[in-house]
Amino acid sequence: MRISATLYMTDETITPVRLAQELERRGFAGLYLPEHTHIPVPRETPYPGGELPPECARMLSPFIALAQAAAVTERIALGTNIALIAQHDPIDLAKQIATLDHLSGGRVTLGIGYGWNREEAEDHGVPWPRRRAVVRDRMAVMRALWADQPKAYEGEFGGVRASEVHPKPGRAPRKRLAKGPLFGPRTLIGGAAGPGLFTHVAEYADGWMPVGGSGLSEALPALRAAWADAGRGADELYVAVTAVAPDPGKLAHYGELGVDEVIVQLPPAGEAEVCAALDGLGQYVTS
Repeated sequence: MRISATLYMTDETITPVRLAQELERRGFAGLYLPEHTHIPVPRETPYPGGELPPECARMLSPFIALAQAAAVTERIALGTNIALIAQHDPIDLAKQIATLDHLSGGRVTLGIGYGWNREEAEDHGVPWPRRRAVVRDRMAVMRALWADQPKAYEGEFGGVRASEVHPKPGRAPRKRLAKGPLFGPRTLIGGAAGPGLFTHVAEYADGWMPVGGSGLSEALPALRAAWADAGRGADELYVAVTAVAPDPGKLAHYGELGVDEVIVQLPPAGEAEVCAALDGLGQYVTS
């Protein structure tokens, strides 16, 4: 089971260069970064974890930060957990992701989600009740641009003409039921377990990225059933649990459940504090 790391990276924390170097040196499998473009001050949407962390308003762009991390490493995966796909122009974002994947040698994992902050999404023109459909369309546009041959897509919330576009992401296409192959980097959908989410995972992603491991014993069989019903191969499903505070028993439990990757939570702090946290997590990492 792979052990990676995440934190709320801001203009006040350890830099992406230093964190990536420390993670690679210590044998961690990857670096994952979250995304908020902004936090509107007049906000009615409650933060899912209780009090809103101040770091949410100071986050670096994950794609620019990961590009810095890519330039100083050779091995670790570079991922988002999660990217707010509905809040981006999909043609521009497809180019950014493909470029990062190309320059890093195919190391990108795209964790995507639907978001929790209605006000933030609405500032981007996202109709909140339809945000899941927006994400689905955005991903379909990007898949069309990542395809090995020019491919058009037209959906409810946008489309793209069949186009010549390079670079292409490095990951090989994967099969899916009745709708042709999936192109692009490994894509994991974040969100709470449920039939709707698992249908989307099986339709247009490579796996699931839940926050924490609560309820996995019940959720993973349901996900695997939805995956099989969609005609996807069992060995193609990837599960990465994020924001984990690890202990030996918890990691052993995840391993027994067939979790592929655990993303441990680091403090949103400076270099000394983050490196001290990595020292404490070293017992879980095998180079």
